[in-house]
Amino acid sequence: QVQLVESGGGSVQAGDSLRLSCAASGLPFSSYVMGWFRQAPGKEREFVAVINWSGSSTFYAQSVKGRFTGSRDNAKNTVYLHMNSLKPEDTAVYYCAADENLALAADEYDYWGQGTQVTVSS
Repeated sequence: QVQLVESGGGSVQAGDSLRLSCAASGLPFSSYVMGWFRQAPGKEREFVAVINWSGSSTFYAQSVKGRFTGSRDNAKNTVYLHMNSLKPEDTAVYYCAADENLALAADEYDYWGQGTQVTVSS
């Protein structure tokens, strides 16, 4: 079955960096667009970034643009989210998701990981 497993979350100070990873199995990885989403306590899950099938194209939420970078390694079936200049408002559970089609809305994604917690303190 399809599995997406995130890792790399943690507790950091404002201004620090983290790299999240999401390892995929059970699907033809290079045939899937990979998205990153996040959900803070009491808030809706929100779009963060999307990486196209080859990794040649990415798109970001305005709130993270210029600070976060999405990438993927199709040989390793892994997608990454490099997060720089982290802010307390970036605190959330971060999820990776997979879909065959390019999408920005969470409800369009077929597969989801379990999430990894990122906590940024000021």
